[in-house]
Amino acid sequence: MNFEIDEGQRDFAKSIDAALGAADLPAVVRAWSAGDTDPGRKVWATLAELGVTALAVPEEQDGIGAHPVDLVVALERLGRWCVPGPVAESLAVAPVLLAGDERAAALAAGELTVTVAIPGVMPRAVDADFAGLTLYGNAGEVHEGAVGATHRSVDLSRTLSDVSATGDGWTADVDRAAEFGALATAALLIGAGQALLEQSVEYAKQRSQFGRIIGSYQAIKHKLADVHIALELARPLVYGAALSLADTAPETARDVSAAKVAASDAGLLAARSALQTHGAIGFTAEHDLSLWLLRVQALRSAWGDPAAHRRRLLEVISV
Repeated sequence: MNFEIDEGQRDFAKSIDAALGAADLPAVVRAWSAGDTDPGRKVWATLAELGVTALAVPEEQDGIGAHPVDLVVALERLGRWCVPGPVAESLAVAPVLLAGDERAAALAAGELTVTVAIPGVMPRAVDADFAGLTLYGNAGEVHEGAVGATHRSVDLSRTLSDVSATGDGWTADVDRAAEFGALATAALLIGAGQALLEQSVEYAKQRSQFGRIIGSYQAIKHKLADVHIALELARPLVYGAALSLADTAPETARDVSAAKVAASDAGLLAARSALQTHGAIGFTAEHDLSLWLLRVQALRSAWGDPAAHRRRLLEVISV
């Protein structure tokens, strides 16, 4: 069995990297944190041009109807570049909740961004002030959401808003949407962890201490090698969860939770190791590393924190 992504998927990832690499994402994230979402909207327009916003939308709704693995490939790259906004919600969750809804075509075209709140797994909506539509899902029914009080996330580029249901609802597979939310955040965490590792490796090659490049010390080498191993072990679990979701397999809950736990742990290890490698300078607001450090912390709790997914794993395994 081949567990590698294919050439087309690798080329797609490279096209996303090329586009986002030219967009100065650290500056975009800082502007977003300060309330200026215009640079971020240009990034989202670029994602629409690349077809990223259409990946999970069915073909009959003017989307691509791509396999969940293709979605994971894209989301990992978006995590790598720290793209701001309701990424998991708009790209992975909303297509499930808007299945059969005419608004899905606008979602695919990038003309509409969506954020979502689902009690129990994502009680507050991310970046509702940016999204064109806020949805509230619960017990198999979806409503348009009324946005209430807004709170700051640990990640200064994210806002979290209270949401209540309004108007008439419609039936949708809210549980499946929540699984896609957890899968999406797992993929984003893998990408963010990879970015932290890459930045740490580059810094370790340049920083000198006691007359030696710090990357020559065994302690640094082993620390960063552990991060690499953790990411490489977590990534197949994320792809495996995508396969389970595609097949609506009985093991979906198990596989999604395993992916979210492994990606969360790998992301946290990457964040800790990056901060230890860089020292205190890495957590200053002026240093780009801080953007990924805070994003990892925010994503770990999004769509079910590691403790919740561990509990679900225990429940599934013990059945």
